[in-house]
Amino acid sequence: MTYRRTALAQQMAQQLLRPSFLDTSLRSGLFLSGQRRVGKTTFLATDLIPALEALGAIVVYVDLWSQPQSNPADLVHGAIRQALQELQTPGSGILRRLKQVSSIDAGAAGFKFGFKLADVGKDQGASLARAFTELIDQARTDVVLIVDEVQHALGSADGDTLLHALKAARDAINTRPGTPGHFLFIGTGSHRARVQELTLKGNQAFNGAVTNEFPVLGRDFIDYVLEQVRPQLGAMLPSADVAEAAFRAMGSRPEELMKALNILRSLPPDALPDEHLPTIAQSLGAAAADVELQKVEAMGPLAQAVFSRICSIGGDVKGVFTAEALKAYAAQIGREATAQEVQGIIGQMTAANLLMRVKHGHYGVTDPFVEKAWRAKLQADRLLLGPEG
Repeated sequence: MTYRRTALAQQMAQQLLRPSFLDTSLRSGLFLSGQRRVGKTTFLATDLIPALEALGAIVVYVDLWSQPQSNPADLVHGAIRQALQELQTPGSGILRRLKQVSSIDAGAAGFKFGFKLADVGKDQGASLARAFTELIDQARTDVVLIVDEVQHALGSADGDTLLHALKAARDAINTRPGTPGHFLFIGTGSHRARVQELTLKGNQAFNGAVTNEFPVLGRDFIDYVLEQVRPQLGAMLPSADVAEAAFRAMGSRPEELMKALNILRSLPPDALPDEHLPTIAQSLGAAAADVELQKVEAMGPLAQAVFSRICSIGGDVKGVFTAEALKAYAAQIGREATAQEVQGIIGQMTAANLLMRVKHGHYGVTDPFVEKAWRAKLQADRLLLGPEG
């Protein structure tokens, strides 16, 4: 299923690259937050990046979710080096695209940079400010860096250093009189509070940048899907109003909507789709969270105790290794737990994208949807145990 959000992408690209006076604040950085699996990455890849490139921008994209155990700074530096390498390579795809939309002759021989690409971002190598400045001066166009799941840059000295280096690049380029292009940074993330933290806390590099909710799919998407599935569902096609409500109940996640419609198709011919779809949506919404919760349960009682502590306190949790915390774990699992064991468990949950390190010694749940579901589970367990549980 391919649903294009071309108009939205073109509007955003215009605001970013050809801003009105009111939109110039976007050059400070744009951060978009939205739950996982609502179509953020698909929108970036199929709609926004092509729209930006159509207006002549060079776009560098990196997804920090793709390798959660890797150093975020290494992933970003690697993506930047790869883009610069392609711009140096005669006949590369990025050069061909640039030549199609720009009056600048990129040259059959590619760009020439006055620094070693392999050292970009390293202590002894060219800074990101220098690398992007040279790129913009040669390409004479805008450069947009998109970091998906940007909140993973929080929690480490390297990530903090990276964000400050990107801010330095932004300031060095965008404040130049008559600059031939601007440097724009877009960060997206599935954890609203942590994405907002990047723009609201005074010690953050992009403090003061623009932060918005990711525009989730709306009624036009529902109408499109229902039209596509009409031949398969026939009399089991739900009304648009009910389908839209079900879609919202499932977190506005396209995959879950398709699952729900497939379940409708399997019901008896005399079933009423508008009566059954809300129940199906509720069940699928819970099941989506259960998949993640089962990962925690599969790691054993200590993992459940640690995860419960982080979920119960909420926010950025410190003290998961303290004597008090270890005593609480022991009471829950019926044996002593060591700080080393807890560190290993947290490592496993981080690798599984269940937890993320927010800063030194502080951990939080990666997906708020899963955190909410685990809290509901804890509450249900307490009710089942009763006052003596």
